[in-house]
This record gives sequence, structure tokens and C-alpha cells, in this order.
Amino acid sequence: MNGRQRMISLCMIFMFASVLTAGLSVGSAATAPLVVVGIRGEIDAGQTALIFKAINEATAQKAGALLVEIETFGGQVDAAVKIRDMISDSKLKTICYVKNRAWSAGALVAISHRHIAIAPGGTIGAAEPIPTTEKTVAAVRAEFSATASKMGRNPRVAEAMVDKSLGYEKYAAPGKILSLTDSQAMEVGYADLIAADRAAVLKHFGLQDALVVEVQGGWPERIAGWLSDPVVKSALVGIIFLAVMTEVKTAGTGVAALIGLVATAMFFGSQWVTGVATWVEVLLFLAGLILLAIEFFVPGFGLFGIAGIASILLSLFMTLGGGVSALSIMASGTVAAVVAFLLLLKYLPSSGFWKRLVLRNELRTEQGYTASEDLTQLIGQEGVVLTLLRPAGAVRIGEKVLDVVSEGRFIEPGIRVKVLGVQGNRVVVRAIED
Repeated sequence: MNGRQRMISLCMIFMFASVLTAGLSVGSAATAPLVVVGIRGEIDAGQTALIFKAINEATAQKAGALLVEIETFGGQVDAAVKIRDMISDSKLKTICYVKNRAWSAGALVAISHRHIAIAPGGTIGAAEPIPTTEKTVAAVRAEFSATASKMGRNPRVAEAMVDKSLGYEKYAAPGKILSLTDSQAMEVGYADLIAADRAAVLKHFGLQDALVVEVQGGWPERIAGWLSDPVVKSALVGIIFLAVMTEVKTAGTGVAALIGLVATAMFFGSQWVTGVATWVEVLLFLAGLILLAIEFFVPGFGLFGIAGIASILLSLFMTLGGGVSALSIMASGTVAAVVAFLLLLKYLPSSGFWKRLVLRNELRTEQGYTASEDLTQLIGQEGVVLTLLRPAGAVRIGEKVLDVVSEGRFIEPGIRVKVLGVQGNRVVVRAIED
């Protein structure tokens, strides 16, 4: 075989291997499952938790793609931003199917996908924030613009969805907010196709033979959505602070601590299922509690207490996402806790509930009750040392054997002593000189 023939043989082998590898890759992609999840209704922390769950499921299933079906008028911007971050940072092939509309916060979620399909008659946009202040418009416009640029779309279109002063050519005059119809979204590159149903979407992207794994929301996601309300968050923060203050005031009865633990579990649990809280925030909170406990039992001139409070505040701040909204929730919760604590101090001791919990009977001296035996009558009496006083030990005085303390020096057994004074149960004696 000459050199030319060997070269032809090598090329044929290389081509065969390439075709075989491509065939295996196509077969693997075709058999890889498709994870499908739906966002319907208001976007809140519950939807964030659902998307977090879907992405984890897709990773566990080694899915070939993630399909998110959207039908929403909008919702909370912070929840939409968290969903945007999870989807745009994912290494999965992400496809958004706008079934009817993706307005406001839903538009931000939609444009964070690598591919967008829209149903006939569907719309996307209308993302002017409420309240429409210069600050909020600028912030949300920047989020939309950055997301569009990251996903390879025209950022001016996204900005016009938020800021009505911009307008966009023939679709929205300046002063009008931009909302795109199905055909307009296709024209400006904000949709890859108009699809009548899910089957059409899957066929377009070659996923019609993929195993479909549906991810549904459960009670953790519903609870997370309820706990995402800023008022509920403030209440939980207030309960946590109130529990700490009450536990300190009541010297550790345990009731306030139990209530505080329940509130803490609800607070961190709701953030955990949404993918916001991590072990860092939880460990910071636990470290703060440990430092506060050390301050109670080990004198530290307040250093342990200050460090513990700072650690707890930092963990709450980070869990709430940081920023002005986190400070607002923490401040309102703290004020509510202080007011509730002052009310407890004023009204709880005189309430019927407190009276049922506290023993009200008293053992008075005039009724014949004494806290301990009156030893003052021993002053001036003499006795004999039974054990070495160094300086404490036993002395026999008359018929009684008492634990006493010498005035200062050690006294050997057998030495006679005299009682100098009595302080409660403490009897002080001195050796009688010969």
C-alpha cells in the first residue's frame, strides 16, 4: 500500500469515526429528558421556589432542555430578578413559551431564556414599574437592558418595555410603553417562532421525542409564596427579636425560645426553598446565638454580645437579599419587637394568663415560715473543732455539729473556738487563746 492509499484509508476512518460520534451525540440528545415547568399567576417567592426546584430536577435528570411556560400579568420584581438570575446563569438549553402574555416582571423572566416561543395572539412587554419613580424606572430598565444584552437581543427593545419616554420606532411612540404582539416579537428578534401549542414548540427545537418531566408546585412552594410578603417577613423578624429579648428578661424559661425557633425556621426555610438562603446565612445566625449565650455565662465586657448581635443582623440582612428593602424589613421588624416587648413588660404581669402561669402563694415570716434556721443565738457561744478548719470545717457547739468558717487562719482539730458572727448560714469562729 503506497502513501496515497494510506492517506485515503486514514481519511475514511476519520470520517467514519466522526459520523459515528455525531450519531451517538444526536441519539443522546434525543433521549435526554425535557423538564417542563409553568409560571402562572402572580410572580412571587413561590414561583422562585418552583423554578429553583425545576432547575435542580433538570440537573439531576441530566435534561437536554428546560421549557418554562409563562402566563402572567407580572408580580414582584425581586422575585423575577432571582428567577432571571437562575435561568440566565443555567447551562441548560432554556426555552420560554409565552402562552398568552408575559407582562411586567414576566417579561423579564421571558427574555432571560436562550429561546422564546410565543402563542398566536400572545404579548410580551408592558413592564413599567409601580411606583413609577425615576429611581425605580432606572433600576428596572437597567435590569431589562442587561438581560437582553446577555441573551443576545436588542437592549433598546427591552428598555422601551420599561421606560415609556423612550418609545421604539413604529411599535411605540415616545410616551407610550412598549408591548409586543406575536408578530412584532418575531420581527424584533424577541421570539424564535409562533407556536400554537407545546407540541409545535418541541418539534421546532427537535425535542418531540424527548421524555417530558413535568415539575409541579407543592405545599413548600405555596408556603414560600405566602411568606414572601414583606409584611410577613417583617413580622417574622420582629418575632425573632422579641423572642431573644423576652428570653433574656425571663432568665431562660424556654417558652420565648421555642417561639423564636419556630419563627426562625419559617424565615430561613422560606428563603431556603427559593434558593436565596445558603449555609452561610444559617451558620452566621447560629454563631450569633452562640456568642450571645457565651456573653450570658462568661464575662466578656459586652464583646461577645455585640459580636453575636452583629452576626444575627448580618445573617438576616443577607437572607433578605440585601439592599434598601432588606433594611426596611429589618427596621420595621425591630420597631415592632421593641414596642411589643414594652407592652409585655407593662401588661403581662397583671394579666390573668400570667397569673395562671406563676405561683402566687407566699410563705410569710409572720405566719411562722422561715427560709432557714436562725443561727444568731450562737453568737458568743464556744465549741470544739472536729475537722481541720482551712478555713472551713466542722465544729461541735453543745449538741450541734455545724459547718463553720474560721476568721482567717487554719485551726487544728481539738482547739476550742468562739462564734464571732452569723451571716445567714455562714458561721464565723475564732480560736480561743489559752
